Amino acid sequence: MAKNMQVSLVAADREVWSGEATVVNASTVEGEIGVMADHTPVLSVLAPGQVDVRTAQDGHWVAAIDGGFISVANNHVRLLCENAELSHESNFEEAKRLLDARLAAQGEG
Repeated sequence: MAKNMQVSLVAADREVWSGEATVVNASTVEGEIGVMADHTPVLSVLAPGQVDVRTAQDGHWVAAIDGGFISVANNHVRLLCENAELSHESNFEEAKRLLDARLAAQGEG
């Protein structure tokens, strides 16, 4: 059985998701990072793109983000970004479409 960790995806205007997960995958400016419980502490810059999370209840979601930061320490993963959109259908293209729409509505896209 996989060990769980606490994960938080936070955009500038809201907490997008918070809960327990077994795996987090994301792109940093230095390459891909995969995080599981008991990972070495890390602080890195996230590249715009996809965040993929496997939840503790065998669920799965993806989010489109516009970059940001990832912090990993003591079985807590924090993903901080300006804008993020979540797709509970695990469909990155849908999450990206939602993010693009949000940015256009803000006049930034």
